[in-house]
Amino acid sequence: MYGSPNRYRRARLRLTWYVPHVSLAPTDQRAAPPAWLVWTALIIVYVVWGSTYLAIRHVVESMPPFLAAGVRFAVAGAIMAVVLVLRSGPSRMRVTWQQLRGAAVVGALLLFIGNGFVSMGETTVPSGLAALIVGIVPVIVLVLRRATGERISAVGMGGVVLGFIGLGVLVVPRGLSGQTDLLGMLMILFASTSWASGSFMSRRLHLPTDSLVSTAYQLLCGGGMLIAAGLIDGEWSQVQGATFTDSSIISLLYLITFGSLLGYTAYTWLLQNAPIARVATYAYVNPVVAVALGFLIDKDAVDPLMLIGAAMIVASVAFIVATESRGHAT
Repeated sequence: MYGSPNRYRRARLRLTWYVPHVSLAPTDQRAAPPAWLVWTALIIVYVVWGSTYLAIRHVVESMPPFLAAGVRFAVAGAIMAVVLVLRSGPSRMRVTWQQLRGAAVVGALLLFIGNGFVSMGETTVPSGLAALIVGIVPVIVLVLRRATGERISAVGMGGVVLGFIGLGVLVVPRGLSGQTDLLGMLMILFASTSWASGSFMSRRLHLPTDSLVSTAYQLLCGGGMLIAAGLIDGEWSQVQGATFTDSSIISLLYLITFGSLLGYTAYTWLLQNAPIARVATYAYVNPVVAVALGFLIDKDAVDPLMLIGAAMIVASVAFIVATESRGHAT
């Protein structure tokens, strides 16, 4: 009357074949990359991006912030796209609309808002202080991870807290006071929140499977948005080639080649191949690099409090890295 058990078993097998399992959790079955490759990419982001704060500061001394940032990313994206096409043919840049939309979202959060508002903020905020504010990124990432139900170890949370305290120690000798432009600092804080959100979401969006293609589209989309924002904001009237300083021009070229082509490519690769908490540790190391470069290039004073803060930051990175498993998908 009800049919044989084998009949229902066959029906269930057919249903399983046609209706795949759906999970809201991100899935990534790719083999974990070798440790040396992950650390190479991390060191690039640690050092190169630590230097970009000083470079951005020199760029915005004589160039409009949104347009300069837009040119930086658009040129870098165009160079990468041309190289990929020349090496592999136009088919390599072929993506679906869903993948293009995902790249545009990441480009908007990381580049348009994340970097664009840092550039705007650095017109009034010193580069070292800007790097310190961006140090809030790992804390925001932690909040997002907890909000999505992920369990965070006490040691990992302790590492985040220790790094944040270290950043506070670094702020004191940098002279954080009411004399620093509040709006500029709020812009950088807003940029940091956007950057953390984009980094967290990058593994939850449909992006081009080829990391280099994904990076190229993110650079092009983010750069295009920044150029549009600059034109809408009336920055074109500030474009006076004769007033561009040599320092601004050299810094912009550095940001295109090292900051974007090298640094951003390494970062987007890390987002897809390493735990987000480990990737986010760059925000603790970058201020140390920024302060060191400020001392070497701009002759900023370095006192014992700075050294203590830097030591706490390095210790926090060690805590976080030690508690994050390689295959942790976040």
